[in-house]
Amino acid sequence: MRAFREAVEKGDAAAMADLLADNVVFTSPVAMRPYEGKPMTAAILRGVLRVFTDFHYIREIADPGGRDHALVFEAKVGDRSVTGCDFLHLDDKGRIDDFMVMVRPLSGATALATAMGAQFEQIKAEVAAELGVE
Repeated sequence: MRAFREAVEKGDAAAMADLLADNVVFTSPVAMRPYEGKPMTAAILRGVLRVFTDFHYIREIADPGGRDHALVFEAKVGDRSVTGCDFLHLDDKGRIDDFMVMVRPLSGATALATAMGAQFEQIKAEVAAELGVE
């Protein structure tokens, strides 16, 4: 998933959103339930861009059919280092329709949960603005 990897590494939120299917399901490493839909997933990804520093992918694994990808990354959240993986599934049109993230260690996941929690009012406001809802 070269296009997604490049968009993330450049911090290009618009390009990242363009690669999402309208019905994408995002499974967070720190939330109980998945989030559904492109507006919410795109807003979460923008929040992640604000939270992670020193983000870089270190490995990419793809299935022979090309529809499943695992992108292993390293980043910092505050003073905590995290290693994680973006698991992506592509639909028939090549858009990401399933996006699951896992991170380790627990101290990094906890820092991520706190940092993303602080982003969530802005994330909800961005989604509402995109959907034209108040």
